[in-house]
Amino acid sequence: MHNNASLNRLDKAPIGRLLWEYSVPAVVGIVVMSIYNVIDRIFIGHGVGPDAIAGLAVTFPVMNVSTAFGVLIGAGASTRTSIVLGQRNPAMARTILGNSIVMTLLFGTFYISMFALFLDPILRLFGASDQSLPYAHDFMVFMLPGLLILNITYSYNNVMRATGYPNKAMYTMFIGAGLNVILAPIAIFVLHWGIKGAAIATDISMGVSAVFVMEHFFNKKHEIRFTRGTFRPRWSVLKPIIAIGAAPCIVNTAGCAINAVINNTVYRYGGDSGVAAIGIFTTFTQLLVTFVIGVCMGMQPIVGYNYGAGRFDRLKRAFWLSAAVCSVVCLLGSLLCQLAPGLVTRLFTDDAALIETSNHALRLTTWMFWVVGFQIVITNFFQSLGEAGKSIFMSLIRQVLFLMPLLFTLPHFWGLSGVWLSFPLSDLAATVVSAILLVIVMRKITRLAQPTKA
Repeated sequence: MHNNASLNRLDKAPIGRLLWEYSVPAVVGIVVMSIYNVIDRIFIGHGVGPDAIAGLAVTFPVMNVSTAFGVLIGAGASTRTSIVLGQRNPAMARTILGNSIVMTLLFGTFYISMFALFLDPILRLFGASDQSLPYAHDFMVFMLPGLLILNITYSYNNVMRATGYPNKAMYTMFIGAGLNVILAPIAIFVLHWGIKGAAIATDISMGVSAVFVMEHFFNKKHEIRFTRGTFRPRWSVLKPIIAIGAAPCIVNTAGCAINAVINNTVYRYGGDSGVAAIGIFTTFTQLLVTFVIGVCMGMQPIVGYNYGAGRFDRLKRAFWLSAAVCSVVCLLGSLLCQLAPGLVTRLFTDDAALIETSNHALRLTTWMFWVVGFQIVITNFFQSLGEAGKSIFMSLIRQVLFLMPLLFTLPHFWGLSGVWLSFPLSDLAATVVSAILLVIVMRKITRLAQPTKA
């Protein structure tokens, strides 16, 4: 079977070539996925206006909660699948798949119901003003049904990659993104549906991608697929999934609290223009981080499989190659924001005042962004090894231990600039701690590898 041949390559193929084969489709797929949001924000910025961008920025925390529930199961499932396949246990991989889809549907139904009941108070909590609330409300009302579809598409696209189908995982993302490029401008500029049109276009596009993803796992030709008897939830199966997925879940949930603090603090010192500027900063840096996460997604099945198989030299090489690539990407993004921030801000708005505010924000927030790639790769490396505790800690330190206190402190001294400076300082501090933990974990791996040399 093609699936078996792909899994054998995880065990034997040169790491550089393997990382290329898995990371390129993963990067393309996740960047394409992020284009959903970027396209919406570009079209909304030019077709609706600055207040709409501010409204859209307020919805980021709500979208993060959706992502958090999705990765709680999806990230853990893909990591556990890689490890058990490395241990030559496809039956357990099928059980993981069946248990995971049931929990994804249950979690999704719950959080979407809660959002629907308390939408406006939630948006107010995350910084919506009288001007931005109508836009944020309109977008989320039409976006809510698509959140569960987003979880299914994104999470099980990762499992598809973990089971040996990186290129197919990429194609499923292409299908939806291509459709969104067509539908979003039609909905906004031709049908004049405004911000709700962007949400409707995204819902339809993600739905099409979800159909292709689910078809793969219902196909009897694939060894890892939905099979009878695997859907009954078993705690022994779900516990390690949730433990591993807790790290990305916590970082997204913490991101909601951070976004609420950021949006309210920015509004206090910079008004709706400041909130719109943070929306532009978030969108651009998310695109770069998305590239980094794509490389990590390509690294994850290689590290997880070889960890399960006891091939520690291969997983180390996969980590260091990934860290090098991601560091270069973040360095280039940082340089662009320092030297030519206008190239970024003019993608999203023609408003002169917003361009000036956003240029200043980009320069201050990104001067240490070149270390972010290394820190994210370390966190994902721990997750790929099943090191749940360390991965959770790493997910928390930047946002909760460093960024939050800085956001409460620095604006008292430097106003809006203090908000912007909180980002690079927390990036630097988190990277230092990450490097220390990395040394500890690498020493542990070296000790595990020693008996294999005897």
